[in-house]
Amino acid sequence: MPVRILIADDDATIRRLIRRMLEANPEWFVCSDVGNGQDAIDAARMLKPDLIVMDLAMPAMNGFQAATEIARSNPGVLMLLLTVQELTRQLIAEARKAGFHGAVAKSNGTEVIEAVNTLLRKETFFRINGEIVAA
Repeated sequence: MPVRILIADDDATIRRLIRRMLEANPEWFVCSDVGNGQDAIDAARMLKPDLIVMDLAMPAMNGFQAATEIARSNPGVLMLLLTVQELTRQLIAEARKAGFHGAVAKSNGTEVIEAVNTLLRKETFFRINGEIVAA
């Protein structure tokens, strides 16, 4: 049974690129992609994905707000934060608090695959400049 992945990003081009990267792995299936935080919450409730790749800055509800709600209603789902912001210790702390298991800068697309693999092994993926950030 393939890993079911939900993508949430307000940029349709980014959603398509991420979908292509993820679906290159035959063991992964993108069950849906949505353009805002509220739709991510609704899709997560309805589709029960194994993993969510979610942007931070989205309309209707940002990624932190959506992740907090999703973690509350579906505590087992793995969540990876995508952001254009520079990854800092403060941003990572906020991501963890919201329920994210990892964070990747959008500028580093190849790291998305590595992060997804890491999360699926039930490990976290938080790095700043390539160095692992401890809990």
